[in-house]
Parts: sequence; structure tokens; C-alpha cells
Amino acid sequence: MSDPITPLLTPSPISPGPQSLIPDMASWREQWIRALKDPSGFWLEQTQSLLEWSAPPQLGGEGDFWSVVEEPIRWFADGELNVSVNCVDRHLMTRGDQAAIIWEADEPGEGFTWTYRQLHEEVCRAANVLSDLGVSAGDRVIIYMGMVPQAAVAMLACARIGAAHSVVFGGFSAEALRDRVIDCGARVVITQDEGRRGGRPVALKTVVDEALAPAEVEVDKVLVFKRAKAETPWIEGRDVDWATACSAVSAEHTPQSFGAEHPLFILYTSGSTGRPKGLMHTSGGYLTYTTYTHRAVFDLREGDVYGCVADVGWITGHSYIVYGPLSNGTTTVMFESTPLYPDASRYWSLVERHKVNIFYTAPTAIRALAALGDEWVNNHDLSSLRVLGTVGEPINPEAWEWYYHVVGRGKCALVDTWWQTETGGISLSPLAGVTPTQPGAATLPLPGIQPILVNPEGHEIHGAGEGRLCLNMPWPGQARTVWGDHERFVKTYFNDFPGRYFTGDGCRRDVEGHHWITGRVDDVLNVAGHRMGTAEFEAALITDDVVAEAAVVGFPHPVKGQGVCAYLVLAQNESSHGALEESLLKRLQSVVRTRIGVHAKLDRVISIPGLPKTRSGKVMRRILRKVAEGETQALGDVSTLADSAVVEAIIKAATEG
Repeated sequence: MSDPITPLLTPSPISPGPQSLIPDMASWREQWIRALKDPSGFWLEQTQSLLEWSAPPQLGGEGDFWSVVEEPIRWFADGELNVSVNCVDRHLMTRGDQAAIIWEADEPGEGFTWTYRQLHEEVCRAANVLSDLGVSAGDRVIIYMGMVPQAAVAMLACARIGAAHSVVFGGFSAEALRDRVIDCGARVVITQDEGRRGGRPVALKTVVDEALAPAEVEVDKVLVFKRAKAETPWIEGRDVDWATACSAVSAEHTPQSFGAEHPLFILYTSGSTGRPKGLMHTSGGYLTYTTYTHRAVFDLREGDVYGCVADVGWITGHSYIVYGPLSNGTTTVMFESTPLYPDASRYWSLVERHKVNIFYTAPTAIRALAALGDEWVNNHDLSSLRVLGTVGEPINPEAWEWYYHVVGRGKCALVDTWWQTETGGISLSPLAGVTPTQPGAATLPLPGIQPILVNPEGHEIHGAGEGRLCLNMPWPGQARTVWGDHERFVKTYFNDFPGRYFTGDGCRRDVEGHHWITGRVDDVLNVAGHRMGTAEFEAALITDDVVAEAAVVGFPHPVKGQGVCAYLVLAQNESSHGALEESLLKRLQSVVRTRIGVHAKLDRVISIPGLPKTRSGKVMRRILRKVAEGETQALGDVSTLADSAVVEAIIKAATEG
């Protein structure tokens, strides 16, 4: 990481395009100050120029981070629009025959491209099918699919009829899926027979059947897209074939307009408890913010092919594969496979074949590919690339340099973006072609975002320094509440530092005002871009009879950014501690996969005689984190521990295991 006192700023290797919303640093500064002083006026101007409203709003933002305790903040509340119309219909006259979605299937060469006209037909048919299944405005629909274009169609069809969708990542377990179905009260689930990833089938319908099996799960219909044409169990009267249903309805659909604060989607994210929280985003503010940030950050230009290789099960897929790109009328790539299938050139082959101009991926993938050597990149023509982006976790400077110099040949702008499910869209980031960058820095806030750093007591840190990252004012794209539990929303984000939104991240600010994200400071892990609560792991582990107590912490991982370390107190309290027997380790790995999902994996498991607890019974996680990081000396004050001798036992188990 560069010196925080004398940062080395790298000018952008490109110039911004003619359509740039923020063409230079003077413009960024002017817009940022204008949004700070008059947020309502600034965002009304943006939304009226970027979106198509059936009833244009006259009201901007209402409420603040003090009043959010009583009721959610609102944006453009007197306006009406249809999100699906903004993403599809309004482009038909000017770009109906332009590619809307390029589908890069798991097997190279098996994908296809839909134009905006073809996408419109697919969305209209799906909207008609959902209406025929009894789905109406205000209902909730669960989408449990892989990375197929039909997933985007399902999202847009829900938006078209005013139903709130909740996309569940296709790697989540049946139990995790069931929890989400019950929590949001969904009566319809959309899935597919099987997914494909890395040459292997991914069970989807089977997981849905298991999730819906208990009597307490009340779902009326399951709409099944047969991607693999695989044999799959079928429940007559409940299960509906996607292709058959779509072929039986009209390819035309008259959309209805909805208020700007009408729920668009619920997206579940891990919290510090074992129960995931459903963050609810609304229509007008969210679409305004994703449309604006997608154009501004990536220097979007007419004719661009934009490739974000995330999954629609996460907020990145919502904002920067589906809603932002399609609202902007660009060509968006949906990627079904992995960066290593059939070999480590898959990303670069994709870029070459589709002439991708903007490429957006996660630091985990960059680190994994960099470790395999430059030849996989050098064998492909990447001259179409203009902008590179990273998302999901902080990128280390070494990976940044490789991405910039090897993939971008030093000729592409690199935007390291920081944002969250809660923010809805990019919050801190360089602007391609505009912002001088530093390897590993998220740099500066977008207009409408006012970041501040505070110490643990809530006192603001001015100038260069390090602390907790808070945001000081509302913006249109932010989540409005936790579905069905506004009290939890307030407690999670506004209790620690009243009047401010607490991101849960630590941050360092240098003398240039650039921001460097230092990682989570709460009990949420960010593993390869997947956010998972430590409590989720702990709750899963103690379901096994052999585990009496469990404490899970994160530690630096060379590829995934953050690894998962589990400290276990075994029920029989065996005399030997340290590494577990292979059979028990495999069993516990299976437990966390089953209860959380296939993306959940324990990187280190350490058997210890006891957890470091204070006299009040609270686990001192600070000690466990430091030991997991290899620090065994400067552990800080342990005088409040009920048994300080346990620390030496933990260190011994960790170093000898």
C-alpha cells in the first residue's frame, strides 16, 4: 500500500467520452458540493434527465438519518414510473435491434444474444404468465436460478407487474432458501431444472423441492425454466413449465405505473445474528442511482459492450448486470461459467470474442488468475478494453498492479469500487477517465455520498486518519428498511452512531482525501465477495453433537481476501487440541455447506480447550482474530477475561495444529 502521507497519484490513461456525466475533476467537485448543499434539487435534476416517468416527481428526498428511527426515508414520493419500461420499452424505438443481453453460457460457444426487441417480448410473456399464476402488485416472488437470461427476464417481469422479487443465490442451501421464502411470504418461486457451472450440473429444482417440503412453507406455484432439459421431479398442480406457459400467452403486455417508493426487490444479506436480513429497495430512487452511477463511474459510451461477471443473486448482479446497464440502454453480458473453465483464459476469451469495452470482476478472481501467470492473458486480443473495474472487497495493491498492467496493458482506466447491498449502488470509486488513482484505494465519494470517519466513541476524525466509515446523509439508492422489521434496520445501521449510517467497514483516509477500505469491523465476513455472518457459521457448527461451543472469525487470505477460521470447543473436551481429524473436518465442512450453501467453507478449524470469555460471558473475539492472523504477542489487555490462562492454550493449539 502506498504511503498515506505522500500518496502517488496515477493520472487516468484515457480521456472521458463525450457522454460523460462528470467529465473532469472540477465537474466532480461542483456536482459533489451541489448534491451536498441541495440533495433534493440535484437528484431531481438527475432523475428527470435519466429516467422516463409517467408522473414526473416534484419532491426530492424526505427524511434524514434521525427521523429514520420513526419511518423510512423517501425519494421522489409523488412520482410514478415502471422500472421495466425504463429498462426495456423506452429503448425500442431507438435501439430495438441492438444487443441487450449477451449470454456467455458455461460451455464456450453455446450462448446467444437477445436484442432489446427480443428481450421485450420475453419480459412481456413472463409478466403475463406471472399474472396468470395469480401474482399481482405488492406480492413477493422468489427467484432461485443460475446465470441465465431468463433470470433477468424474471426480475424485469416482476418489476413490470409491481411484484417485489427476491433473488436467492443459486448456491444457497435448501434451509437458507426456505428461510427466505417464509420471511418474505412469497407464494411463487421461479427456478430451473439445473444450472451449469464449470462443466458440472448445479441442482436447483431439487433444492427448491427440499426447501418447500415442510408443511409450514406455503407456496402456490413453482415456475420452472428447463435449462438443461434434465429429468426432474414434478409436482402436478404446483409446478409450471416456463416454456409451455410462455408460449401460451401474448408477447404484448400493457405495463402499469407505480409510485417511486413501491418495493422493487428484497435482497437478503448476512448479519451479525444467524438470521439473514431482507433489505428492501424501492423503484424510483434505486433506479435513478444505479443508472447515474453506472454511467458516471464507467464512462459509459454509445455502443459499449459491458461485461460484469458477477451473479444476479448478489447486489452487483442486480445493479450492474440488469438494472443499471439496461436502464442506460447498453449491451450487458451475463456469464454462466467460472474464470477457470475450461481453462484460465476464459475471461480473456470472452473479452476478445464479444469485444468487451468495460470489464467488472472481483479481486478474488484477479488474484487467482494472476497466480497462474501472464500467458493466459497475453494470448488474447484485449484491445477493445477501455475500463476495468473491481467489486466485492478491497483489492490489494499487488493484484491491482497486475490487473492494470497485464490485463489493461497500462492503457485502461481502473475503477476500484466500494459499495454495499445496503447502498444499492457504487458509493466510493474513481471515475474512469477522470480521477487520479492509487493501487488499492477506493478514492473519492460519488455525488450525493458524504463519507465521514469516526472513532469507536463516535467522534469525527478530520483530515487524514483511520476509523469507522459512516455516511452522513441520505441518497436515493439506499435500502429503505429490513423487510418486516424496521426496528432491526435501525438497530443494525443507525444505533451505533445516531444520525449517521454505519457501514460496518473500517477506512483510512490519506492526505489527498482518498479512502482506503480496511475491512469489516463487525461480525460479518467478506469471503471472495460473499458476505456471511460469523453467527451463521457458529449456529451451523453447534448443530453437530461433537461441538460444544464455536467462535468464528476472519483472517487475511491470499486469494479470497478473507478466510474463515473456526475455533471449536469439543463436547468431550479431548486432551489434545489443534487440528481436527480429517473425518471430523469433512463432516463439519459438510454441515456448513448444507446449512449455509456451497460457497461456505472453513479455511482453518482449531480445537481449543475453551473460548476467551469475559466475566460477563462475552467472547473476546479480538484475541481470536489476532491469533488467526498469526499475532501471538501484542494481544492487548486480557485482564477482563474470566480465565486468562486459556489464551496460552489457544495460541498453542493454533501454532501446533
